[in-house]
Amino acid sequence: MASTPAFASDRARRGLAALMILEAATLAVVSTVHLLGLTGEGKPPYSPTAAGIAEAIIGVVLVAGAVALVRSPGRGRLAAQVATGFAVVGFLVGLTFTLLGGGPADIAYHFAVLPVLILTFVLLSIRTKPRAGR
Repeated sequence: MASTPAFASDRARRGLAALMILEAATLAVVSTVHLLGLTGEGKPPYSPTAAGIAEAIIGVVLVAGAVALVRSPGRGRLAAQVATGFAVVGFLVGLTFTLLGGGPADIAYHFAVLPVLILTFVLLSIRTKPRAGR
């Protein structure tokens, strides 16, 4: 029977889940700021309301992936990878719109968080063999 690739430790798995929750928390804050209209309007095709909705969706997906990762180490890894991949693609799309019409703070946020999301995805993709006796 083939074993599911495991993390080097439960601590690593929980750490990645916590990182995903932190990423989602930043998205919740930025989404709220956009949806409350606390940023400038920007110029088309950028829309603060659309950005806020997209950020909220990406955040919820990240939380779902993190929960799956904690609850089911084997299958949860795939869910976390898919969620993080979705977030990376969403950020790239958002960055495109933001570069065309968003403000400097929005651009900076994308450039700050996108590398962290990519790193999270890479770390979730690293396969390790389960230790003997586990």
